[in-house]
Amino acid sequence: MPVPEVTDSFTGSVNRITLGATKENGGTRSSTVAVGGAQNVVYGGSTEDAGEKPVVAMDVLDSKPEDWPDALVKPYKDVLDSPGDWAKMCVEEFGAELICIRFEGIHPDKGDKDASHAVKVTEEVLKAVGVPLILWGCGNDEKDNEVMPKVSGAAKGEKCLIGTIKEDNYKSLTAIALADGHFLISEAPLDINIAKQINILASDMGFPLERIVTFQATGALGYGIEYAYSIQERQRIAALSGDKIMAMPVICDVGYESWRAKEAKLEDAPGWGQVKDRGPMWETATAICLLQAGVDIIRMRHPRAVATVKNFISQIWKG
Repeated sequence: MPVPEVTDSFTGSVNRITLGATKENGGTRSSTVAVGGAQNVVYGGSTEDAGEKPVVAMDVLDSKPEDWPDALVKPYKDVLDSPGDWAKMCVEEFGAELICIRFEGIHPDKGDKDASHAVKVTEEVLKAVGVPLILWGCGNDEKDNEVMPKVSGAAKGEKCLIGTIKEDNYKSLTAIALADGHFLISEAPLDINIAKQINILASDMGFPLERIVTFQATGALGYGIEYAYSIQERQRIAALSGDKIMAMPVICDVGYESWRAKEAKLEDAPGWGQVKDRGPMWETATAICLLQAGVDIIRMRHPRAVATVKNFISQIWKG
């Protein structure tokens, strides 16, 4: 049975932003990535209403991961000690449109590395690949306030997506992203009101709403996916209904959340199928579900999952 076309008109649209700066725009990127622009819900209206195609950002950690399951380590086993080579593999072999450097190694409990380490990794990845970068802190507010401004400065002029800013910790990163010409990720814990508040706080500091991408805490398949989906859907409807505070493109952290699920990585699980298949399937199902809620950027990890999701995107957003 064919899916009926949704032709309802909306008064608003999702902001369209372009990440990355080429030489002509003062950067060193060989490509840029446009996201957003939707004027209707997924599957709704004409192809022109769909906006830009969603894109896949692949994670590159600043330090070799110690807690990844074997099924996730295997594709990267030769490059885990080299963020530059890792990023190059993601782009050239697996088709990543963005690289997300996740600075886990600076976390006080995961190595407590300093700003010089983070800057070196940033410069290494910038040199290795030409796609735009996402610069994602460790989640410890004190350490991020210390390190991420230096990271931002190392990538000044590259129009990166940097974050995350939170309701109680936004001033430092907002100011530095404004000074260095980057885009911001605003984070909320699956709460529309908090998401709006952090966007307002950043705007009150002079940061343009048109340079913000929102991040609602992501749930994985079986671990809050229905709640995450409903929040993303509400946010998209608010944007399409004309709410300028909610008109930002959306990013989701699918890779990290999916590989935390025991079903994705548990070795001793008779009857569950082979573990080498379960993880990529879990990540794929989570990503495709959230894409249908209107997510614009999907952070992913396993190359098999990436290939399947990119194929899904190419089929749905043919226009």
